Amino acid sequence: MPVVNFHLVKERCSAEQQRRLLQAASQLYSEVLSSPMERVRAFVTLRTPQECAVAGDTVDNNHLHAPFFEFIVLEGRSLDERQQLMRGFASLLVEVFDVDPGLVRGRCIRVHPQDWCIGGVGADSLRQKEIAARAEAQGTASD
Repeated sequence: MPVVNFHLVKERCSAEQQRRLLQAASQLYSEVLSSPMERVRAFVTLRTPQECAVAGDTVDNNHLHAPFFEFIVLEGRSLDERQQLMRGFASLLVEVFDVDPGLVRGRCIRVHPQDWCIGGVGADSLRQKEIAARAEAQGTASD
């Protein structure tokens, strides 16, 4: 379920920087949420400098790079987990792109499990199936 999208200015980031960001963000997401890596999705959305404005002027004029990120978590994740992700994603952007931390913006989007699907199946029913399977495995292991 974990999904993060980084909005970046095309001319301000190399392919290698994008790769580093996506790999590190995926690792962070997996660690903070104790989520299997195969569930993590990380994206970069690139914009031209003419399509972005920072501090009242387009980036092609003021040459600023002010990355923005959005990430999704299922409702029920703790405030501490959400804040760890916010700090972590912001820190990654500062580290990878050498930007002023004050220019980085981000937001957490909390989604109710019934409003999220994986493979067309609601996360609420998948979650129930996983909980039941774990309980059954624990019951079998103790027999």
